[in-house]
Amino acid sequence: MFTGITAALGSVRRLTRRGEDALLEVETSLDLDDVRIGDSIAVSGACLTVTAKAGRVFTADVSAETLFRTTFRNLTAGDRVNLEKALRVGDRLGGHIVLGHVDGVGGIVEKTPRSGSLVFGFEIDPGLGRYVVTKGSITVDGISLTVNRCEKNRFYVSIIPHTVDATTLGFKKVADDVNIETDILARYLEKLVTGEKETGGTTGPADGSAGGVDLEMLARYGFLK
Repeated sequence: MFTGITAALGSVRRLTRRGEDALLEVETSLDLDDVRIGDSIAVSGACLTVTAKAGRVFTADVSAETLFRTTFRNLTAGDRVNLEKALRVGDRLGGHIVLGHVDGVGGIVEKTPRSGSLVFGFEIDPGLGRYVVTKGSITVDGISLTVNRCEKNRFYVSIIPHTVDATTLGFKKVADDVNIETDILARYLEKLVTGEKETGGTTGPADGSAGGVDLEMLARYGFLK
């Protein structure tokens, strides 16, 4: 689990394909002394497991699923990435709850200076748009951001100078792709409200009802009279 607060930038040394998977090597100024083999590091929003480290370089396996879901499939040597170590109990939760499970790739459609900050516009898959709300949280390339406004499959954020300087957003330009993770709370809420069932899971509530939150359910449990 992460918070979406970038701790340092890294530079891709190489991405080596191994069948459908890949091996990623990243060089960074991030202190790796307390990072053990098997620990998690968020790399531009994707939670990866450290499989080796030497000095300022760490290595992580990248699965076929991660390559499919993220911008990693296009990484080349020298590309910059945002890095964050896993959250420890007792750490400050400076951003929001970030799992490091990228939902998909979005594209930058706007980058406009405004009063010392930068306004970014991102276009995402329509299927993800329903999880984005104005003043809600969203993760872009591992960075916890607040949505200024949203419209259909687009949302906009304001980036302060510190975030521009401390993350890869300062290097990004219009038409570049980014990793997107929506707020997990929105997904859980949707499932509770709609009564959506996981494949292979239970067939519904114990009382035999269809599940989900509606007027009938609220009346059944005494919330409506």
